[in-house]
Amino acid sequence: MSRASLHCRAMKSIVILISGRGSNMEAIQQRCAAEGWPARVAAVISNRANAGGLQFAAAHGIATAVVDHQAFGTREAFDDALAAAIDRFAPDLLVLAGFMRILGERFVRRYEGRMLNIHPSLLPAFPGLHTHQRALDAGCKLVGATVHFVTPQLDHGPIVMQSVVPVRDGDDADALAARVLATEHQIYPRAVRWFVEDKLRIERGVVRQRDGASQLLLP
Repeated sequence: MSRASLHCRAMKSIVILISGRGSNMEAIQQRCAAEGWPARVAAVISNRANAGGLQFAAAHGIATAVVDHQAFGTREAFDDALAAAIDRFAPDLLVLAGFMRILGERFVRRYEGRMLNIHPSLLPAFPGLHTHQRALDAGCKLVGATVHFVTPQLDHGPIVMQSVVPVRDGDDADALAARVLATEHQIYPRAVRWFVEDKLRIERGVVRQRDGASQLLLP
């Protein structure tokens, strides 16, 4: 078998779900191309037809699809349609990048172990929405972001990597969100690359990086 054939077989397929501008999706696609990962972004799928990230994907030759959640009467029906759209691309990894829908347990189980999410807090602190304001209200001195495997429990699951961002005097939620987002663009591509290069393992619910690389991005 030729080296080219081996490389082709080793390539992993990534599908990314977005709801908006998809800045983390852009960061992943750009790093994948620049660093020569053994993977490609096969498709970007959104639940909103006007999601800005769809234009970026199309401009970079990535297949796009829309599964409008408003067209379905139940979460289960939406989940089934979304899964059908995803499975057309036979993904090795499903990446949630600002996908603003809660996915049902059956859907999550379908992709368990090969679905990643990023959340703008140091989980398990502040799951859900309004994380930055909640952190400010609690007087936190450090905040950050977390890449984790998705489980049926919202914003939980084995942690792959975290970033740490100090809270500054005078910060409001928007200022804090902007600095946290900048770190998301660093840790999410790194976590995705580790996955496609088979450098992650889960031991008793804890994710280990096989090479011993740091799973924490400090300021």
